[in-house]
Amino acid sequence: MTPQARRQLRPTGKLLQEDGRRHHRALLLQQLFRHGPASRADLARASGLTRVTVSDLIGELVGTGLVEELGAPATSRVGKPPTLVGLAPESTHIVGIDLSPDDRITGAVINLVGQVKARHSLELAGRRGADAVELVSRLAGELIAMTDRPVLGIGVGSPGVVDAQGTVVDAPNREWTDVPLATILRAELDLPVFVANDANTAALGEHTFGDTGDGGLMVLRVGTGVGAGLILEGALLHGHRAAAGEIGHVVVDPGGQRCACSRRGCLETLLAVPHLRRRLAEGDPTAVLTGVGEQLGAALAPVVGTLNLHELVLSGPQELLAGPLLEATDRTIRARTMPVIGDELVVRTSTLGDDVVLVGAAVLVLAGQLGVS
Repeated sequence: MTPQARRQLRPTGKLLQEDGRRHHRALLLQQLFRHGPASRADLARASGLTRVTVSDLIGELVGTGLVEELGAPATSRVGKPPTLVGLAPESTHIVGIDLSPDDRITGAVINLVGQVKARHSLELAGRRGADAVELVSRLAGELIAMTDRPVLGIGVGSPGVVDAQGTVVDAPNREWTDVPLATILRAELDLPVFVANDANTAALGEHTFGDTGDGGLMVLRVGTGVGAGLILEGALLHGHRAAAGEIGHVVVDPGGQRCACSRRGCLETLLAVPHLRRRLAEGDPTAVLTGVGEQLGAALAPVVGTLNLHELVLSGPQELLAGPLLEATDRTIRARTMPVIGDELVVRTSTLGDDVVLVGAAVLVLAGQLGVS
């Protein structure tokens, strides 16, 4: 399925006067990104900018190659037909990297409308700490070499708590503490780099290119660890110290297995891919998946009820998450929340499959470099 941009994030920053031209440029790119080709007059009406300003900015964007002239529309009008302009999807490419799988790191070359043009992955082979950072840099370099187009930037979805500067504050499964991943990659590759928590990145991908509806969205990312990305009223929720969504380290079984965070019985010890596969190897698959789904639903029901979420999207290996686990999660949440909340709740797996973090990483770059999402 070809991803299509669905909806933009609500801006949360304050516009500075010196950023006016860049803001106006982003308005036009956003309109073309979300709604497709348009005439200059249509762009002026939609953006509220003057025709002179639009003509000037579009001329600049055509000159850079980001926007292309497409000729007149197929429908005829009386008088001279307008010339349509549109985003040039292949004018520049983006490198997206997903660090959430438990056995490898994956990446892709992605165009400006979220289409994956090339893929590449490297086995982790037990690498942690500085060795894992070196592997990420190597993967990014090899992906850059796979495209003949200019690279707009590199987006990375990483497990753990990641701050606004792209520093991985804490990722126990990678043995990373205060690792300035964005700074390291930027220095080594000489390109803009944006790093965010993998669940937040998945939420951005689902929100922008997935089949999300209206209302609050939670994307639960299941990989080496477990985390959630939350989009509420059009804005990504970061929380205090950028740790919103760290539900994987909520204790659900105090007498359970030791977690990488040093506590016992975290949700991650039940649901993270390595732990879940180990449980499946030791017991009846349907019973194991149903039991884990019930525990997951019990952990998520207060969150769904408190935030009145409309959609819960499970993202990770389909063979583990779809079926009994998803059904048990859905059933348990509905049993533990008010009908006004549970009746219209959508619980599903991601329509973007394994690409959700990769295209979300592309959204990090699109937002950071072009101001679109």
